[in-house]
Amino acid sequence: MDIRRTDLSEPEVVALLELHHAEMQAFSPPGTCHVLDLSGLKAPGIEVFAAWDDARLLAIGALKTHDGFAEIKSMRAHPDARGNGAGKAILTALIERARELGYPAIKLETGSGELFEAAVGLYRSFGFEPCPDFAGYTAGNFNKLFSLALK
Repeated sequence: MDIRRTDLSEPEVVALLELHHAEMQAFSPPGTCHVLDLSGLKAPGIEVFAAWDDARLLAIGALKTHDGFAEIKSMRAHPDARGNGAGKAILTALIERARELGYPAIKLETGSGELFEAAVGLYRSFGFEPCPDFAGYTAGNFNKLFSLALK
C-alpha cells in the first residue's frame, strides 16, 4: 500500500470524494452535514492523502490545520477496499502528519448511525475520545466530536 498526497486531479480520487459527499448529504439530517466538496478540499491549510494498491484506489483522508490543532476531514475507504486496512493506514498517516506539523491534538467531527459505526469504531480504537465543541461544530444527537492528544 502506497499512501501519498494528492492534488485531487486523479479521476479515481474525485469519484470517491463525490461518492463520500453524496452519502454524507443523504445520511445526515438537515443542518448537520459538514462534508467538504472538492473545492473545499482545495482550500489553503488542507492536505489530502490517498492510499493506493498499484493503480487501485483504496482510501482517502484529509488533514485541515487550525490554530492549535489539526482536523481530520473526508476519511473514506473505497467500497471495494473495505476491511483491508486502508482506513487504518490513512488514519495513521494523518496522525503522523499532524505530529510532523507539531500539533498537540487532532480532532474530528462525524455522524451517528449505521453508516458511521465503522468509522467511529476505528477512531475509538486509535484512542480518540469525545471532546467539547470546536471550530464551529456543536456536538448533538447526530454530530459527534472526538479528539486525540498527540504525544
